[in-house]
Amino acid sequence: MTMAKDLFMVAVDLERSVGRGDLSLALAGAELIDLIGAGAVALDGDRIVPGGASPLGDRFLGEAAAGLTRQLPYERVEDWLWRRGRDLSAAYQAALEESGELTPQRSSRLPFGAKSLEPVDTPARRRAADRWNDGEPVLSSLAAAVGIDDERSDDGAGLDDEAVVRVVAAVHDAVMELEAVRQRRTIENAAFANLWRGP
Repeated sequence: MTMAKDLFMVAVDLERSVGRGDLSLALAGAELIDLIGAGAVALDGDRIVPGGASPLGDRFLGEAAAGLTRQLPYERVEDWLWRRGRDLSAAYQAALEESGELTPQRSSRLPFGAKSLEPVDTPARRRAADRWNDGEPVLSSLAAAVGIDDERSDDGAGLDDEAVVRVVAAVHDAVMELEAVRQRRTIENAAFANLWRGP
């Protein structure tokens, strides 16, 4: 199972209130980290440089690798997160439902959306839970960046790969930027509503 699928399973299992946009950004970051680990990409500063290797055996990583910008100037990590992350959590949810790894339930188990789903007890789910319980640094950092567990560090502690640290930091910055956009819209909407109400 990939880092992104592990992260999605952890989000479902822990029943945290996670915005789809936040989780989508973190999933895109997790995919990028998997691509780095597979040798499919490398980072040159904040640019994603395609490599020679191609990740096999995972549909999402295959799609991510196929969507890489292969001409100079290469894509910035931040731009990748926003582009690749668009509706990515919904795509993961649909794929896991289709594969039978998530099943509809009466109780609300999914931390986002109206559909109530529960993960099936599979080896992949247990592996994700084991990585979470063991405090795997990359998984913990990505989860903390989206607020899945505020007690875990989101500052990259325990990460020993500079490229991974950069990706985690970019996810954290993107999530903060998304929250700033939400707050600005809330303020603008409140101001607009007050304008219509009058003094």
